[in-house]
Amino acid sequence: MRDILIIDDDIHIGNMIEEALRREGYRAFRAYSGTEALLFLAQTKPDLILLDLMLPGLSGEEVLPQIKGIPVIIISAKVDVDDKVQMLFGGAADYVTKPFQLKELLARIAVQFRGMDPTSSASVLEHDGIKLDTVTRMASLGGREIHLTRTEYAILKLLLQNKNQIAAKSLLLDRISEDTPDCTESSLKMHISNLRRKLREADGKDHIEAVWGIGFRLR
Repeated sequence: MRDILIIDDDIHIGNMIEEALRREGYRAFRAYSGTEALLFLAQTKPDLILLDLMLPGLSGEEVLPQIKGIPVIIISAKVDVDDKVQMLFGGAADYVTKPFQLKELLARIAVQFRGMDPTSSASVLEHDGIKLDTVTRMASLGGREIHLTRTEYAILKLLLQNKNQIAAKSLLLDRISEDTPDCTESSLKMHISNLRRKLREADGKDHIEAVWGIGFRLR
């Protein structure tokens, strides 16, 4: 389970983010000021930090340089391009402007964790009997070969790379374009339905679950 520290003095926004993270299977921690955050980090190292800039006491700009070895996503109402550039050059991994959509934030978090996951660069991805060789582009389930279209292959690869998380629709559409150009928002559901059917025909199980309003994940 991944640990995420939310550093934000806005209780409503913090509660909203914490609830969304817990639904995704993350473990969430809270700090309401820069000083409290540094005290927490002196004892515990989370896997990722969500950092607001306008904090009481030490600001987010003052806290960021003191965070080492942990990816930080800035969440701020500051929309000026110079602010964003300064934070990204100052060590932030990403920058999300308030107000934001939760599914976008969850997708950006998933991207950060995918970069940490050694399986993301593995040549053979596996989950629950499914095997996908990213070199030969061959898929199998329980030893039975599954013939996939380019788009189905791209979708399955991304789901396997994020097998412990929900892959947001926006993330799917953004990332699978690296492997196939023919998937659009309107056709994504059809491609996933065809992929789900092919996997079900191989072993009788439904391997892909739709998470309403967010995206898809492997069961």
